[in-house]
Amino acid sequence: MREFNMSPLFRGIKEEEIEDMFSKVFFQEKSYNVEDIIAHSDDDCNNLLIVKEGSVRGEMIDFSGKTIKIEDISAPNPVATAFLFGQRRKLPVNIVANTWVKMIWIPRDSVIKMFQMNSDFLENYLNMISSRAQFLSTKIKFLSFKTIKGKIAQYLLDNLETDSNTVLLKRSQQSLADLFGVTRPSLARAMGEMVKEGMIQVERKEVKVVDREGLSRLMQG
Repeated sequence: MREFNMSPLFRGIKEEEIEDMFSKVFFQEKSYNVEDIIAHSDDDCNNLLIVKEGSVRGEMIDFSGKTIKIEDISAPNPVATAFLFGQRRKLPVNIVANTWVKMIWIPRDSVIKMFQMNSDFLENYLNMISSRAQFLSTKIKFLSFKTIKGKIAQYLLDNLETDSNTVLLKRSQQSLADLFGVTRPSLARAMGEMVKEGMIQVERKEVKVVDREGLSRLMQG
């Protein structure tokens, strides 16, 4: 399992320790082709899935039938860590192969044994659950806004630097579009309109908020 040295689940764990853990539990290795559905939304989440090779994506379908990509997950990262435990262990999204993919399936009982074998693995898992829950919470918040400008306004006001009117965009425009559930051209067009309306100024990766009240009104629209 040398591939997992760079996985956040195994951060700080020696390669020989990882090998020892996997030698003492049951797991399966499965391969998938491009666009194969690895798991469906609302499937029982009884296994920890780890991308060993390739890339997958999580996507949801809204009431209108529109597909919304939640995120891409590349090797050697895990999938759906937050849904393996709890009262309702169901996948919230479809898991779809972006490329040819090799996945590791580890049953829930095996994961619990791995927790008991290595406290670093347990701590890494808990950290990932927290981060994943925070990400999904942010995603849901942006999807709740009806307009693209409202989504942009919320993001900018949430990420203003301390004692400043500027926001440094750490995400690419495509990453922001995916987060908002919109296309990249639509996002660029909306930001251009906000510049013309005097609400913001954009200089490469830096956005200056000019009209904070105007942005607040967009969030209410």
